[in-house]
Amino acid sequence: MHVDEEVLVSELAAVLICLAGGMTGGLVGVGGGILFVPALTVFIGLGQVEGESTSLLMIVFVAIVGAYRQNGYGNVRLREALIIGALSPLGVLIGVLVANHVSERALQLAFAALALFMAAQLVRRARRSPA
Repeated sequence: MHVDEEVLVSELAAVLICLAGGMTGGLVGVGGGILFVPALTVFIGLGQVEGESTSLLMIVFVAIVGAYRQNGYGNVRLREALIIGALSPLGVLIGVLVANHVSERALQLAFAALALFMAAQLVRRARRSPA
């Protein structure tokens, strides 16, 4: 593939990632960790730390627009959001420190394990809920 074609494919992948991430964020409340990080690493070619770091900034825009729209429907629980939002930065500081001191392979495996664990919990919960 020619260099210009590779850039075009990467740019197209970036546009598709943005659309899919935004749609997924609005639909099920996720985007950053679940879609953006794997897409940035697989399709754009970023390293795991770069993908995670880039996703942290990308998700800000998705979260603002999604929360604004959901608030219009009365779905935002402001008290819980403020408590979790106020406490999360400490965890982020620790996570960033750890992410920059472990191997990329360890981060990839930890990310995959977390995604699988959360998926299993969601499936278990959905199976218990009435249809």
